[in-house]
Amino acid sequence: MPDPRPIGVFDSGVGGLTVVTEIRKLLPHESILYYADTLHCPYGPRPATEIRQLAVKAGEFLLGQGAKLIVVACNTASSVALSALRATLDVPFVGMVPAVKPASLATRAHKVLVLATAATVETEVFGELVAQFASGIEVHTQACPGLVDLVECGDADPSRLESLLRHYLEPVSIYGLDTIVLGCTHFVFLRDEIQRMVGNDVQIIDTGGAVARQVQRVLAERGLEAASGAPGNLTFLCSGDHESFLAAARRVLGGTFGAVR
Repeated sequence: MPDPRPIGVFDSGVGGLTVVTEIRKLLPHESILYYADTLHCPYGPRPATEIRQLAVKAGEFLLGQGAKLIVVACNTASSVALSALRATLDVPFVGMVPAVKPASLATRAHKVLVLATAATVETEVFGELVAQFASGIEVHTQACPGLVDLVECGDADPSRLESLLRHYLEPVSIYGLDTIVLGCTHFVFLRDEIQRMVGNDVQIIDTGGAVARQVQRVLAERGLEAASGAPGNLTFLCSGDHESFLAAARRVLGGTFGAVR
């Protein structure tokens, strides 16, 4: 029987909407509950214990709202808290990690830059990812404090965004890197600016599409698919200021939405 319950998706802010966009392209008939924990945005600078607590709280909230599967649309929360979520809550989870494997396969120079939060690149999960999939590849990591905040508030200060990006992208020219991994969902909204700065010879890779395909696989394996036909609903849930989140969502997605609760 079709399962009409929604897919739950959470992030600290608007970043996870990049993943929602990919899920809706692939699975337009599935309803989605998107939870933005804006009260605690960003997650990146927070201690691992706090990130785990916030992630479990978000998962519990979405499960209480009837989610049949939960997507952790945040590299930081996935890297730090995914195992705790799976051990704590009885619902399938799909997480995400920086696209080190596809980047290692794509790079011609055998040199990759991973843009992420410090919390992501300092985890054991990330270290294991590099060890397993990037043998023989020179992997540079760049923590990017400030970028998440700028995406959340919009281009209120374009010069600040330009300055930060130029600083964080310096390794590309210094070390001759030809592939960049966007290891934070918020950074996907900056793809065009990043591409403009590094040039078209540098590849930029993110994991939104791969996450959507994994969601599709898990739903099929567990018999959780909704009936095909009518498009699913998208509902926004928010822990902080609702109007600020809606404004940010409209800005980054270029659309209009209904109420957020």
